[in-house]
Amino acid sequence: MAIPKPAASEEPTAAAQAPRRDPRDLTNLGEILSCLSSYQSEEAELSASLTELLSDRDSITESLQLLQSLIPSLDDLHGESSRLVNKVSSTAHTAERVGGRVKSLDQEMGRISQAVDRVGQVMELKSSLMQLQASIDTQDWESATRYCARAMSLPPQVISGPFAEAVVPTAENHLPPSQTLQTAREQLLSIFLKNFAHASRSRDAAATSRYFKLFPLIGWETEGLEAYASFVVDLVRVRAPTSANTASPLYHVTVLTALFENVATIVDQHQPVVEKYYGRGKMQSVVERLLEECDRVVRNTLSNWREDRAIGKKLSAIGSSPFSLNTLRKQHSSNTANEDDSPNPREIDKVLSEIAGMCGRWSLFRKFLVEQLQDLSEDLAEVSAENEDPGSSAQLSEQVRLLENSSSQKDFDELLSSCYIPLEIWYIRAIIEKAHRLSTCDFSQTPPVTTTPDDVFYMLKTVYTRLLSAGSLKTVESTTTILKEVMERDYAGGIKNKLDDAYRNTGSSSARPERSERESRSSLVILLNDLDVSLSHMDRLTKDLLAYPAGTQLYLDAEQQGVKSAIMSLSGSTAKFAAILKSGVEQMFNQLMRAKMRTLIPDVYKDVSYLLDENSYANVEHQDIVRKRFTKFWEGLADGYKDTFTENNYRMLFGLALDTLLRPWEKHILTFHFSELGAVHFDRDLRSIIAYLSSQTTFGDIRDKFVRLQQISLLLNLDNGEDVEAFYNGSGVPWRLNIQEAKSIVGLKV
Repeated sequence: MAIPKPAASEEPTAAAQAPRRDPRDLTNLGEILSCLSSYQSEEAELSASLTELLSDRDSITESLQLLQSLIPSLDDLHGESSRLVNKVSSTAHTAERVGGRVKSLDQEMGRISQAVDRVGQVMELKSSLMQLQASIDTQDWESATRYCARAMSLPPQVISGPFAEAVVPTAENHLPPSQTLQTAREQLLSIFLKNFAHASRSRDAAATSRYFKLFPLIGWETEGLEAYASFVVDLVRVRAPTSANTASPLYHVTVLTALFENVATIVDQHQPVVEKYYGRGKMQSVVERLLEECDRVVRNTLSNWREDRAIGKKLSAIGSSPFSLNTLRKQHSSNTANEDDSPNPREIDKVLSEIAGMCGRWSLFRKFLVEQLQDLSEDLAEVSAENEDPGSSAQLSEQVRLLENSSSQKDFDELLSSCYIPLEIWYIRAIIEKAHRLSTCDFSQTPPVTTTPDDVFYMLKTVYTRLLSAGSLKTVESTTTILKEVMERDYAGGIKNKLDDAYRNTGSSSARPERSERESRSSLVILLNDLDVSLSHMDRLTKDLLAYPAGTQLYLDAEQQGVKSAIMSLSGSTAKFAAILKSGVEQMFNQLMRAKMRTLIPDVYKDVSYLLDENSYANVEHQDIVRKRFTKFWEGLADGYKDTFTENNYRMLFGLALDTLLRPWEKHILTFHFSELGAVHFDRDLRSIIAYLSSQTTFGDIRDKFVRLQQISLLLNLDNGEDVEAFYNGSGVPWRLNIQEAKSIVGLKV
């Protein structure tokens, strides 16, 4: 029995840890004594360890005796395990032999089962082909289709296998089964196509549906869909009666409406039938054939429309007109259009309504088909996601692009770009010129404006709603850009030309200058009012167009945001209106008011002094001469503007007058000297004038313009001896005056 070793976790002593040195390397007494001491320590440790082991000898002996007593039991267990191993080995060899035989029997049974299945399938093939031929002979087409489908459902290796080729042929039909089946399929296809064509010509709905359902059952889906497509195309084919009145403005629109409605009805009613018997997505080939028919009818209809309406002649006529699209960006000519040579705007209006009507019908039809395809796309996308088929999404996008790439879409796009846009721009420009030329003013309304804004914006709304009803986003965007330019150049530019003429005529008449000035002022005010009213009209027009139902009915969901953006951009022309309005008000102010305002402040403060004692203070308080003079002069200056100007224009003019007045007012105040009571009286005069001016307006930004004068009054009313700089820095007032100006103002007090 081995002696137990000390635990590994016990830490060795310092002597044991120290490395032993070779005694032959020791050279002095100290090293010898140190080495001897380490040996003695190690010896003591070993002795202690041996003593401890000897003290545990009894327990070791007991453990050895216990192990000796277990030896007989272990020997018995070893013998029993050996015998068990011998028995199990014999049984395992027997099981292995039996399992091998069973496996071979299973393989034989599997081959027998396959042979039985193959024999059964071949017999079913033979039976199906025989019954198929019998059904064809008796013209039982449903039974023939059923037996044909049963034969086709068998695996190809069974149909073309050598066993079937040896067993299935008979004396009557000696061909191989695959060839027999193919011949029967082709025979059924020929019969079904013939019967389907006869049923479709006779409009026999029951027979048509009967044969339509049989094609996919025997593997002729493509041929069945082609026959069905020819059938539905014949259903929607439009033939105009010979007695139709092509001069009617609704004739061509009605032709296209009937076409698109028929196609939409076919798609809506027949798509569930096609998908039921042929599967999802199979309607696409039918839609393609229907679109080909649409392309043919649309091409012929548009060609006849161009000829009936003499579109080429009208385009040539407007091309030489000063209102044509080509002359829009050129210098405006002073010559007006020749009434005899220009087209009749009413005829152009009818033509434009026809174009918008035809294009609108196509847009509505296009949206319907796209939504139908999108509904189908969503269903197929779910199926492809489940089946992990990435090719389905590309196919769906191709289906949606089908309409965009159709000939009808290209024909309508060409119609809008080559006919609609030039005619529409000519029409609105002619209307604007006529509105300027026939403009009259109704002086009974307040404020007075001419008929031009109402006439032009009414027609602009008519034009834009017609543009939206065409249903083309690209046309809406391009035409909106041109309309903005038309409104800026023709409409706002026409008003600006009238303003320039009125400014040139101001003061040009030497006889009766007051009457001339009054008439010129009236003309300027009315024209500026027209511009201000135009701004509000444009805002209202934009809101009305955004609520126009055609924006959602004729455009795809993806296009509706683009339509809204185009409508919103139409209001961009208001910047031009506002610039002309601001320039016009400033020019009128400079010509009619600025010169009169130069003497207003000196006249108000003529012979006024703010060096007041108690007696003089009471006297000037009673007279209130500054407020009375200012009120009189201001009323004479602003007379005729408040009641004739719009609120916005009067606000602008009022602001210009105050801006012109305040700086000289401040400079004039700095020429006075103030006593304590004089400063109090100045503050009272200033407050009364501000209150008067505030009462003359409905807008509340008057007091902001008087901040500097109010701060001058505040500084003049400081207590004597109060430090100006300390008050300036510690008062918390948002000063408009700098510290030097504040000190100089306080220095005016005496």
